[in-house]
Amino acid sequence: MSFAIDANILVYASDESSAVHARAVAFVRQCAEGSETLCLAWATLAAYLRIATHPAVFRKPLTAEEAMANVDSLLRLPHARPLGEEEDFWRTYQTVAREGRPRGNQVPDTFLAALLRQHGVATLFTRDRDFRRYDFLTVIDPLESAVQERRRGRYRAKEAV
Repeated sequence: MSFAIDANILVYASDESSAVHARAVAFVRQCAEGSETLCLAWATLAAYLRIATHPAVFRKPLTAEEAMANVDSLLRLPHARPLGEEEDFWRTYQTVAREGRPRGNQVPDTFLAALLRQHGVATLFTRDRDFRRYDFLTVIDPLESAVQERRRGRYRAKEAV
């Protein structure tokens, strides 16, 4: 079984001023210590680097070195798998885009959803509810305090804390 984590979860884990920082750290730690395949899209990692180092987003942004060290520690996990576009990605993107009809800021979400579909990853941990438009994804907010359930009870995630 495999799953992916969206950039916003990684950002909250790095933003000490966030109200959900502790839960995000606990969740990322749980993923790091687990054995299920942790899929990390290169687009997600680039978004994390962009946001975590941006002074308009964080009160105390990470340095580029700190943010890259965080990414490096995730990629070094034995069960981590980086995801990039493979042959025929454009066709997958078009299919997913027809379903989700992305505009503006939804385009990067559609890109990630298409990438996950291409790699057969069906579970995405994110706080972004926009991903729920894609029926092939089980979308879970791991930072909510209650147990989350999506897609006719096919997946349950325990509380992160």
